[in-house]
Amino acid sequence: MAPPAARLLVLDAALKRAHVGVIAGEQVLAAREGAPETGLADLLPVWAADCLAEAGQPAAGLDGVAVTIGPGSFTGLRASLALAQGISLAAGIPVHGVTVGEAMAAMLPDLARKLWVVTAARRGRVFLERDGVAAAFDDADLPSPDGPVALAGDRAAEAAARLAARGHDVLLTGLRACAIGGIATALRRRLAAGLAPRPAQPLYVDPPEARLPAGGLRPPPRP
Repeated sequence: MAPPAARLLVLDAALKRAHVGVIAGEQVLAAREGAPETGLADLLPVWAADCLAEAGQPAAGLDGVAVTIGPGSFTGLRASLALAQGISLAAGIPVHGVTVGEAMAAMLPDLARKLWVVTAARRGRVFLERDGVAAAFDDADLPSPDGPVALAGDRAAEAAARLAARGHDVLLTGLRACAIGGIATALRRRLAAGLAPRPAQPLYVDPPEARLPAGGLRPPPRP
């Protein structure tokens, strides 16, 4: 388990804006972020290497890797999780998963109401992470909260407007994306609470769009 003041490499590519950084306790030693339209899988390792060099921190000297596991972009999750697993294996350090909702909740510690994290999904739909559970909805089909609720995430403004129009008590926060400090804090809190670390596996909400052909990938061998 990573100690509270652990030195962590943090990777986040679940949403449109990606983040990479090295953090010691609450101090970010080096960071990179951006929203590249293409080449994310090639850019993340460069950012990670740059951050480790800038922080003067070899990967093998880290206490672990923290990586967001979703819900979010299939491409971004695949790239960041593959990199996290590779660094973990090469450096001999643990890798821990953090959900987008956990990271944003850690960035809003003083809320006096439930937090709903609403982020973009495919085909105009949204992911909703609430009470530790993620699901996907059409915009018009968002469920009704059972009390006052705060919204964060890159689709929070649209969701807040819809819920407010239905008469619900909605607080729109200013939080639209994860941050390196929030991801690290979420991991520290989980471990400090004695909870098992989340595996660094993608939190897929929607089923994959790709389908195997009915006859398989190749014809059966001839007798």
